[in-house]
Amino acid sequence: MNASTQRLKYIFFDWFSAATAWGSLFVFRKVYIESNKFGYEIPVVADANLFMGILIIPFYWLVLYTFTGMYKEPLYRSRLREFVYVLNLSFLGVLFLFFLLLLDDEVKSYKDYYYTFFLLFGIHFGLSAFFRMLVSTQTKRAIQRRKIGFNTILVGCNAKSEALYYELEGEKKSQGFLFKGYINVTNQDSLKGFDGKLPCLGSIKDLRSVVRDYDIREVILAIETSQHESLKQLLEELEGIAVNMRIIPDMFDIISGSVKINHIMGPALMEVKRDLLPSWQETIKRGMDILVSLVALIIGLPMYLFLALMVKFSSKGPVFYMQERIGLNGKPFKIIKFRSMRVDAEKNGPQLAKENDSRVTAFGAFMRKTRLDELPQFVNVLSGDMALVGPRPERQYFIDQIIEKAPQYKLIQRVRPGITSWGQVKYGYAENVDEMIERLKFDLLYIENMSLAIDFKIIFYTVIIMLQGRGK
Repeated sequence: MNASTQRLKYIFFDWFSAATAWGSLFVFRKVYIESNKFGYEIPVVADANLFMGILIIPFYWLVLYTFTGMYKEPLYRSRLREFVYVLNLSFLGVLFLFFLLLLDDEVKSYKDYYYTFFLLFGIHFGLSAFFRMLVSTQTKRAIQRRKIGFNTILVGCNAKSEALYYELEGEKKSQGFLFKGYINVTNQDSLKGFDGKLPCLGSIKDLRSVVRDYDIREVILAIETSQHESLKQLLEELEGIAVNMRIIPDMFDIISGSVKINHIMGPALMEVKRDLLPSWQETIKRGMDILVSLVALIIGLPMYLFLALMVKFSSKGPVFYMQERIGLNGKPFKIIKFRSMRVDAEKNGPQLAKENDSRVTAFGAFMRKTRLDELPQFVNVLSGDMALVGPRPERQYFIDQIIEKAPQYKLIQRVRPGITSWGQVKYGYAENVDEMIERLKFDLLYIENMSLAIDFKIIFYTVIIMLQGRGK
């Protein structure tokens, strides 16, 4: 049993539930509610609308479930949370269908509307919840019986981590942890912990490579209170890696407000919450990125041609400037901009632009003031390397300097970099590493407060800055 198989089970049963619910409603309405109009002259099973609905309506539900993250992490789904999500989505989804497709149907009495709504809601919710409970229960039992599990490492080698390891291994019903080894957080050589049953896989500096080499899905932080400084380093090392992090209760005061309890029985482990946006907002954000980029590239084509000609005639060199930047999870990509500097601007090595920079062309200065040089980055947004809103991407050369003074810079690589950002709106272009660090606090604030509402505000103020030509 793997994640793909489990996801296909959910998709199949969701399709079956939606098709059955809609088909049942259709037959009920034609035979009982609309019998005076339809009677039995047209056999219900021969009605083309029945089959059209069975084909289209389930697709609507699958899109809705995908949109709200119901197919993410299929092996980790909580039965209680599943029940609540299905209840809420069934109600909202049926309500939308009712107003879109059913409200203007001919009926004998207003009571028929109630029958229609509650019948569709009842059948859809009942079947969806039943099958989802069935699949998630089977998964839960397979995990508890150790038929499936998740590769896990313990971080720490002390009495506390040993006790936790033996307690988890000795559980009658497993939580799914398949231990591969432990990480030693001390400066000493590997300790003789765990009675030799669990190998030492390295130190904190080896954490990223261990996670990659052993395909780790779960990291349990089990360090002593005296090792609080190590926790900060551990979180930085794990930044941008797709693993679930759990801590033991006495670490709660260190990561206040970012943990949640997942299990009642067994050792009390808390999961470090790392999702920055709810699934539905994440989907809308990406959808908005794609839509706006397409519109901007198509409608703005005359503007692109005009800017390209002006760049070409204003100075020698190519129209576009491409440069490697670091994006989501530390992945490099090529950023595209209209060239605003001379071609030999960095003949003496990487340099940031300054106020009244002699390397900037006359037309380039205008583009930088109005941010028009950033317009080609809509191509980067379409490709998925960037977003409309997010921290500005930097070069590795400057990132290395920033991290020396502000290691928390790694945190901004949790999100896609953006064409505009809170830091860009509040601070503008940075002229040196210290200013980059100063701007960094606004990007960190953005990450901690990410929402669609914040994105809309940043876009609004960016447009104002462009129109006023106040870009630094």
